[in-house]
Amino acid sequence: MKKKTVRDLSDAQLRDKRALLRVDFNVPLDANGEITDDTRIRAALPTIELLLERGARPVILSHLGRPKGKPEQKYSLQPVAERLTELVGSDVIFVESTDSDEALKASQNLKSGQVLLLENTRFLGGEEKNDPRLARALAELGDCFVNDAFGAAHRAHASTVGVAEHLRPAVAGLLMDMELEYLGSALANPKRPFVAILGGAKISGKIDVIEQLLPKVDGLLIGGAMACTFYKAMGLETGKSLVEEDRVPMAKDLLARAGMRLTLPHDAMVAPSLEQATAAKAVPRNGIPRDQAMFDIGPQTAASYSRAIASAKTIIWNGPMGVFETPPFDRGTRAIAEAMASATAKGATTIVGGGDSAAAVAEAGLEKKMSHVSTGGGASLEFLEGKKLPGVEVLDNA
Repeated sequence: MKKKTVRDLSDAQLRDKRALLRVDFNVPLDANGEITDDTRIRAALPTIELLLERGARPVILSHLGRPKGKPEQKYSLQPVAERLTELVGSDVIFVESTDSDEALKASQNLKSGQVLLLENTRFLGGEEKNDPRLARALAELGDCFVNDAFGAAHRAHASTVGVAEHLRPAVAGLLMDMELEYLGSALANPKRPFVAILGGAKISGKIDVIEQLLPKVDGLLIGGAMACTFYKAMGLETGKSLVEEDRVPMAKDLLARAGMRLTLPHDAMVAPSLEQATAAKAVPRNGIPRDQAMFDIGPQTAASYSRAIASAKTIIWNGPMGVFETPPFDRGTRAIAEAMASATAKGATTIVGGGDSAAAVAEAGLEKKMSHVSTGGGASLEFLEGKKLPGVEVLDNA
């Protein structure tokens, strides 16, 4: 079901009105509280700028990290306010509370052209429980609700779901709309051939995605340690690799049903341990030594997966091919990122499903060379699993 967006709001609904805007400013901070990657802040700028252009007064809510329902200085949004001031070029007012009289007063006193950022929503005990009292208090802070936090859309929290039950209109921001558009059309109406690449450590975390994608894709390429659980199901030696023993029967069943559509790595990069990365070598998948573990797909697999990507028209990628933080086990993941960048240049639609894959693409400096890099790891995964996202469901239908 298509959702209304901030573009659908009339002048009367926006001009000089307080637009309560839920964003995902859950950015990584270093030990000194400095932001190390501002991608998520920049991703929300188009919506903030549109609201300012149309004369609305944005009141911004976000979470950061995992404080346990009470204030923790290291999770304060203060550094975000400073970065936002630089990026927006407008007056950004930061208030160190959210559901208080002070926050309400600040929202009422906000002038046209100013932006108000309130403190971390997860400092509030009722946020993650979707407490109705808190949801009503948050609804007081705006005249309309705009949800642009795709990264938090799979959580039914007070600032994503509860607030929308008390504040209408409730619409999607531009980033939320773009996320739903790319992921939605890839699943519903992909240009073919449609190839999905799934990596990561555990098959258990991707089972529902595999089940959802298998009937839809022309090819499903598997990488990461989860390939080892499939190897085990084929009766291959996996050495010291990570294997989910309890998922082996499930892997066997999937292999039987998937037939030619599911491809496993032909070779593997192995080493005695991550600490002994210098001893890494490529072996065929039926030649993993007993005293070694697989930490990446091998060069033959990287080349054959790259060819499959080159021939596809729609490609979705979720999960790294190996332990990409430790060279040389970053080569498989990098090869996939480069192949996707080339496919994009030739007109394919390429979608990176957030999380570690997005981090790997950013590290390779290739994010601008993809059609779409999702800002929500967990949310994009649940979307690909065919689940309904509570933060989206609650918004007004178009």
